[in-house]
Amino acid sequence: MSTGRPFQPGDRVQLRDRKGRTHTVWLEAGKVFHTHHGQIAHDDLIGRPEGSLVTASSGSSYLALRPLLADVTLAMPRGATVVYPKDAAAILGLADIAPGQTVVEAGAGSGALSMWLLRVLGAEGRLVSYERRDDFAAVAARNVTAQLGRLPDSWALLVGDVVERLPADLAPGTVDRVVLDLLAPWECVPAVADTLVPGGVLCCYVATTTQLSRVVETLREHTGFTEPSALEVLQRGWHVEGLSVRPEHRMVGHTGFLVTARRLAPGVVAPTRRRRPAPGAYGPDWRAGVARGAAADPVE
Repeated sequence: MSTGRPFQPGDRVQLRDRKGRTHTVWLEAGKVFHTHHGQIAHDDLIGRPEGSLVTASSGSSYLALRPLLADVTLAMPRGATVVYPKDAAAILGLADIAPGQTVVEAGAGSGALSMWLLRVLGAEGRLVSYERRDDFAAVAARNVTAQLGRLPDSWALLVGDVVERLPADLAPGTVDRVVLDLLAPWECVPAVADTLVPGGVLCCYVATTTQLSRVVETLREHTGFTEPSALEVLQRGWHVEGLSVRPEHRMVGHTGFLVTARRLAPGVVAPTRRRRPAPGAYGPDWRAGVARGAAADPVE
């Protein structure tokens, strides 16, 4: 992350050429970084401020900056697929993550979302991350350590099934926010409902329309949550050069759906929302699809 101090040995530096291509370098005194355009001595960067230009042996210039967290999460080693920065930002906003909260995350994957959550929660907050696979948990721990320099005291990374472990690990009504990045988040709704404080936010990140439909309908059937809200985030860059202003030809399109709902007070049942479903929306085909899904739930 940017700190305002000059580059020092051990810092991670992003070198950007004139075409916008980037290289990431860990600075070490006496070392040399080799590019297609010549060599760059680490000593030429050490002691210089961010935003400096460094010249390779060929004469090509590179802009040197510390990488942003968005850069780190996209380039870091992966076990599971990472949550894209556009979705991480939306999760932080939609779930209203704030310093000092207690947040439960399941599954941790490669630790990308964990980094964003830890940054916002701060030292006074608490993040409890569940991951079923110990190899993914190990990758997440290594990535967080590489970014922060250590495993923060505010983070508990637990290997196991969140449905089985959550009731024993955390007392009812003690969690402010829950973020689920799982294949079958609907299975977690009863456990999450017991753990969330009244008014707490549940945010589910799912990839497919069938997952989206099922988690929304499960939250409605539970009746202990407000009406779920569903959306996706699309990211499109723009080309801006003089009078040539147009959308970029490439964009970051669908990566996942975000479903959010808030926990009601104990014993309170959500009022039935007046809506006018399309004809046949809940007909035999829909019921058959739910039955097939229940019989063949994906295994994480």
